[in-house]
Amino acid sequence: MESKQIEWWVYLVICSDGSLYTGITTNVERRISEHNTSKKGAKYTRNKRPVRLVYSEAQSDRSTASKREYFIKKLSREEKLKLIKKGP
Repeated sequence: MESKQIEWWVYLVICSDGSLYTGITTNVERRISEHNTSKKGAKYTRNKRPVRLVYSEAQSDRSTASKREYFIKKLSREEKLKLIKKGP
């Protein structure tokens, strides 16, 4: 039996107040919907709706995605904006 490979994503959204939020997920569309419409969205984004996806990149596993998320979260706002502009 073949095991299904789960793809992880690191993503950045821009919130209604202009702030940036970074997270990881296995389903970007579902996660953005959760940020915008449900209590499953991050506490940080709940009062900053709507959020809009501005960047995402695929990672091979959760560990790699988490490490990349941590790296991006440590970047300055200017560095994050450069990353968004450059693309994956």
